[in-house]
Amino acid sequence: MNRSDVVAGVVAGAVVLPQAMGYAGVAGLPVQVGLYTCIVPMAAYALLGGARRLSMSTTSTIVALAGLALAAAGTPDDPDAAMAAVSTLTLLTGLALLLFWLLRLGWVVDAISDTVVSGLKVGVGLTIIVDQLPHLLGIDAGPDGFLRGIEYTLTHLADANRATVVVAVLTLAGLWALRRWAPRVPGPLLAVAGGIAATAWADLPARGVELIPPVPSGLPAPAVPPLDGAWTMLPYALAIALMAFMETIAVGRSTREPLDPPIATGRELLANGTAAVAGAFVATAPPAGGFSQTMVNVAAGARTQLSSLVTAGVAVAAALFLAPVLSDLPEATLAAVVVVAVAGLLDVRELRRIGRIDRVELVVALTTGGIAVLTNLLAGVVAGVFLTYYLVLRRLNHPVLAEHRPAPGLLVVRIEGALYTMNVRAVQAELVRRATTEDPPPRVLLLDLGATLDTSVTVMDAFAAAEQQLAQHDVALWVADLPEAALVKARRTAAWPAWRDGGRVHPTVRAAVDAYEGLVTEGPDGAA
Repeated sequence: MNRSDVVAGVVAGAVVLPQAMGYAGVAGLPVQVGLYTCIVPMAAYALLGGARRLSMSTTSTIVALAGLALAAAGTPDDPDAAMAAVSTLTLLTGLALLLFWLLRLGWVVDAISDTVVSGLKVGVGLTIIVDQLPHLLGIDAGPDGFLRGIEYTLTHLADANRATVVVAVLTLAGLWALRRWAPRVPGPLLAVAGGIAATAWADLPARGVELIPPVPSGLPAPAVPPLDGAWTMLPYALAIALMAFMETIAVGRSTREPLDPPIATGRELLANGTAAVAGAFVATAPPAGGFSQTMVNVAAGARTQLSSLVTAGVAVAAALFLAPVLSDLPEATLAAVVVVAVAGLLDVRELRRIGRIDRVELVVALTTGGIAVLTNLLAGVVAGVFLTYYLVLRRLNHPVLAEHRPAPGLLVVRIEGALYTMNVRAVQAELVRRATTEDPPPRVLLLDLGATLDTSVTVMDAFAAAEQQLAQHDVALWVADLPEAALVKARRTAAWPAWRDGGRVHPTVRAAVDAYEGLVTEGPDGAA
């Protein structure tokens, strides 16, 4: 047994357990759901996952979406009904992940832009912080949503409980101080211990400080998730599956060391999906790899998934023996733990970095986050997916055309990027424009296709049309360095013999330049 993994597992447990309990409250669930999420899903991923140091429970993004799903399904305030509903949501999430795995759709999900995820995390962070304000102030919970939450909080500041505010401020200050000056110290654990001690020492309930609902002792009894509300929660489950996989794969890759096996998207989908399905039978939240807890795991010396099994064991011990003690935890303390945990999502430096590199991507990130804040997180996820593929199509539809003139009368244009149906007409028009606006126009326009991969009927038709347009201006169209896959298709066309016999297809650009110079030497008749 690796001692460093055991130590890391215990240290990670000291951070992840309070954090997961707080996240359960974000979704409107009993805090024990967060505790349970650190047991079965974590153990399932430890046995199947490919990231050796990843710690899986749940994340702020996931629980924020889960809260929307449960609200849409009309989950009542009864804890048992809420736990039954979340088990259904977790099952749907797991089945969606396994479906992605069966259909080998990892590449589709993996294509979601990091820019979009950065913007979405900002929206999630702001929304969750505003949702926690009533708990930090000791006022009744307000309406869901960022803007409505701010309005409600501002209009109810006079109702704030002073003792609750003191507990919240001291906890926040302590957590921020530890994060800055003693990052290796498990701040969430100390915050929870301090909150419980303050409850006994200062009789906080008598001062109006609300405690979390009682935490039942023991482990949950396995039960088959009900299917009530499944259709209502299905869109949310798909969005959660998408985000869970993106977060898991991102955390796994960011903590992979050079000698570790590569992170395979298929394996991660299988592991994450299995963890969710297994967790659904013991009423857990949808699981995903958490960045902050994984960083704690790494910093504590984790080398293998043994550390996660140890963390799961710590969660089992907490559920069996510490439930009565945990029930004395102030809500303000747990809210402070959540706020500090999600504050890391508001990464302004990352947004600045994106803006320095590409302003369009910054606009996409801010748009995604803005939609998440102003409407809801599901709309933000959907918008993020569409904006990601907008960025992809934007780049594909504007391939770079690099040109040079190796000889008088010869214009060489290299197409940097794929040619396909949606961009070939624009490329065709640009090629004709460049060749016909020069004074004098070139005798030959040579296309360097070495950077392209394949061709299609539409692309070949566009080239044929370009040839006819250029011929009207006495410009011949040649091609060089045609990829083998494209060459095979081109040979099947009726126009191929004329292209081949006319000397317009060349294996390399150098060969084409030599052929052109030879024609020029022969004179106009030979060049024609």
